[in-house]
Amino acid sequence: MSNIDWAVLIFTLLAVVTYGVFIGRGQKSNASYLKADNKMPWYIVLLGIMATQASAITFLSAPGQAYTDGMRFVQYYFGLPLAMIVICITFIPIFQKLNVYTAYEYLENRFDKKTRVLTSLLFLFSRGLSTGISIYAPSIILSSVLNWNIYLTNILTGGILLIYTYVGGAKAIAHTQKLQFLIILGTMAFAGYLLVQNMPNGIGFKDALYLAGKSGKLNVITTEFDWKDKYNIWSGLIGGFFLALSYFGTDQSQVGRYITAKDNTNAKMGLLLNGLVKIPMQFAILLIGALLFAFFSLKPAPIYFNEHSYQYLKETQPQQAAVFEKEHNALAQKFNEQSKTILVEKEQQSPLLNVAIENFKSTQKQVKELHGRVEEAINKANYNAEKTDTNYIFLYFVKNTLPVGMIGLLFAVIFLASWGSISAALNSLAACSLKDVHLIFKKSAVNDETELRYSRLHTLAWGIFSIAVAMFATQMGSLIEAVNVLGSLFYGPILGIFLVAFYFKKINGPLVFFAAIFSEIAVIAVYEFDIVSFLWLNVIGAAAVIIFSLLGMIFYNPQVKANSTSKA
Repeated sequence: MSNIDWAVLIFTLLAVVTYGVFIGRGQKSNASYLKADNKMPWYIVLLGIMATQASAITFLSAPGQAYTDGMRFVQYYFGLPLAMIVICITFIPIFQKLNVYTAYEYLENRFDKKTRVLTSLLFLFSRGLSTGISIYAPSIILSSVLNWNIYLTNILTGGILLIYTYVGGAKAIAHTQKLQFLIILGTMAFAGYLLVQNMPNGIGFKDALYLAGKSGKLNVITTEFDWKDKYNIWSGLIGGFFLALSYFGTDQSQVGRYITAKDNTNAKMGLLLNGLVKIPMQFAILLIGALLFAFFSLKPAPIYFNEHSYQYLKETQPQQAAVFEKEHNALAQKFNEQSKTILVEKEQQSPLLNVAIENFKSTQKQVKELHGRVEEAINKANYNAEKTDTNYIFLYFVKNTLPVGMIGLLFAVIFLASWGSISAALNSLAACSLKDVHLIFKKSAVNDETELRYSRLHTLAWGIFSIAVAMFATQMGSLIEAVNVLGSLFYGPILGIFLVAFYFKKINGPLVFFAAIFSEIAVIAVYEFDIVSFLWLNVIGAAAVIIFSLLGMIFYNPQVKANSTSKA
């Protein structure tokens, strides 16, 4: 990067950290540190919810996901709007009424202490691991740009955001997320504009879309039903609904955002608007990936987007690399010429257009097959890097195409997106481990000052844990898939516990406790045997808790636990 890019990057990051420390100063109690004194308006709730979900993984990996697999990943979010409605009707009123610090406090009132602790532990394990992946995503950038060791960049990336997260808590997080997300949206929109403006040979937006469509990258909706297909309209609507219901309704990293709202109305407005704008935003990000494919169909793409991994292959296996490069150069030139031919034939409305498209698709298949062989060779070389180059595709375009200054700003955006997600996660992890585990098993009472000190120590501990997890994230392939698969392993049973709590009033704590354990075992078994795609794990996990609990009712006929909360 140029000196100007470095200046833009460093200035942007320092400004956000300084702002976070400033806005979060003067914390005196956990009500402020963990819940921001319940003073957040709906628009900060909205931006916080979106920033927490849209981590660096979204902006780094999603364009690469669309480049390799098309835009069908957007179907993953189709169940989101309906889930927001259910949460606003059922979840928010109960959380607000009980004035909870964590979602799992409700479970102790409804069931018992051990169910609360179990559910919180499931959340802590899954969210702690996924936060490590979120730290790793921007670390790729520093490692690639500076040629630094990935383990060092993990420490730097995860450590900087701890400054304002540790000091300012929920208040600092909410206000920095607002600033971060506004910068992110503006910068990504401008990057998309520059992508179209920099299309080779003066190609316009419509022609780029045409090429992307003919290459199969605009596959926004796929209706064919397949249990093992990760992204189709059925898994998106049904599996995506259950995943969104669990994530936004029971995951403390999201619950922690809207319980900071002034009241029910502000919390509901933030959630409902998130359901409306999330799909268009994700569509736009994936569209950048589809347009990138058009860009590199007109201009030679690298043989492998992870340049450091390919360089390692060249150094260790030069003869094999030379064979790959010779084949790649011939295919790339052929593919570029065929892409231009398609646009000419289209403009002239030539009867040979269909033939040109078939040739284009045939060469595209050959390019993909060659890429697979290169990737296999790199992986066999045991180089310590990702198994795919999906996460490097958008990064390669940024480094080699965008103007001075914009490169530094795009790198800053990926940091900011990561910080928004990670800071919220660390705050939620600290709240749960403190409130749902530490203080429950601590026999003596603590005052406000001591509890605030504990909260900060828990935040620091989870930051260190997440950085440690990031050290092992290099073998997870596409990060956006890895984090969603990880969530799906645990979200279903967690959601099932809450659904039983809300809608099955006669089921008591012991039944749902064991039902959750059996359900988690079942979900892991289904995943290990690769029976269905990961989105369906959310449905299976939630349904299993309900079914096991009902079966327990038949065999054990438990007494109803009467308390005021169960009537909420």
